[in-house]
Amino acid sequence: MGGLVEILLGVMTAVGGFVEVSEATFAAQAGSRFGYSLLWAFLVATIGIVVFGEMSGRVAAIAKQPVFALMRQRLGLVLGLLTLIASVPVGLITCAAELGAMGVVLKLLVGGSELAWAAASVAILMLAVWALPFKWIERVFGLFGLVMLVFAAVTLAIEVDWKQAAAGLVPQFPLHASPKHQLAYGYFVVAIFSAVLFPFETYFYSSGGIEEHWSKKHLMVNRLTTGVGFSLGSLLAMALLINAAVLFKPLGVDPQQPGALALQAAIPFGKWGLVAALAGLLMAFAGAAVETCLSTAYSIAQFFGWTWGRYRRPAETPRFTIAWTAAFLIALAVVLTGVEPLQLVEWSIVSSIMILPLTYLPLLLLANDRKYMGPHVNGWIANTLGVGFYVILIVVALAAFPLFILTSGGLR
Repeated sequence: MGGLVEILLGVMTAVGGFVEVSEATFAAQAGSRFGYSLLWAFLVATIGIVVFGEMSGRVAAIAKQPVFALMRQRLGLVLGLLTLIASVPVGLITCAAELGAMGVVLKLLVGGSELAWAAASVAILMLAVWALPFKWIERVFGLFGLVMLVFAAVTLAIEVDWKQAAAGLVPQFPLHASPKHQLAYGYFVVAIFSAVLFPFETYFYSSGGIEEHWSKKHLMVNRLTTGVGFSLGSLLAMALLINAAVLFKPLGVDPQQPGALALQAAIPFGKWGLVAALAGLLMAFAGAAVETCLSTAYSIAQFFGWTWGRYRRPAETPRFTIAWTAAFLIALAVVLTGVEPLQLVEWSIVSSIMILPLTYLPLLLLANDRKYMGPHVNGWIANTLGVGFYVILIVVALAAFPLFILTSGGLR
């Protein structure tokens, strides 16, 4: 019974903690601009994060190695350090985007200043991370994030053309559209891949496996958490896209702010739908802010061999504790400059996709190393999917920055 409860909680927290500000924003914008036609990008990217997420959890359980410890081992000191130097600013920008979005949502819920609410959010989140062990950090934010299911309820309540939605699951490209439209479409494909295959998802997940002392008996938990939990979480993002295609596209609404996303629930469910949607977004963004800040600290501590982990008391991990505290405060400082959360989202999306190949290469290599993994090395299915997605990531990473410039972040 205990194992079943652990699996259920793992799946539920994976669902509730999957969607964050970049994924929500680009899902809604994709639906409002391109209808159902980008659903395939979410489907393909979800298969990718399931493949790499399962690998990272398996490596953590068997080899006891988190992702960033692998960087130094497999990439060498110089390339590993360059990856670390690139990933830390990306993590801070991403956390800033989540905090800025929390400020916007809290202003809509209770009034006041966005910046003041962002600062208050940091204080509350830091207190939660200080007081709670990893297991409860993950569960509290993940389970509260299940309020996001209101967006799935919206999808069931509105009139969706399910035949067209199913057609959107087939990979496609607007060959007969204008070059401007094609470039914007390509940029959104890249953005969706980046948002779903977010590197910090893997950093946090693999570190969590070690925090919770996973072993080979947790391999089934790992498979179900990644296979079922991540997939259901991605369905929430796809629901945001479908809702926007139905509710926003006919009106020409471009949902660039969290408040606009919440209107999806207000249309069929009224005031309480709006409140539930804002509450769900708030918890999703809060969980993502904690995840990115802790992931940044995990990355630094693991690379340099510091003692780390929330299963230890803060006094036992002083440098790790300073790292995650500093990450929160630096991210808040970015927000307090007044930069728009949407701008931060765009920067984080482009930056994160460019480091994905370096993130997943050592993971792919170690998952195939029988010395570390024994009989639990990748099978032919995991290898075929892993190598295939790795090639896709390289192509997407090379295309990200040019598309960002050519489309002004998808605005053209």
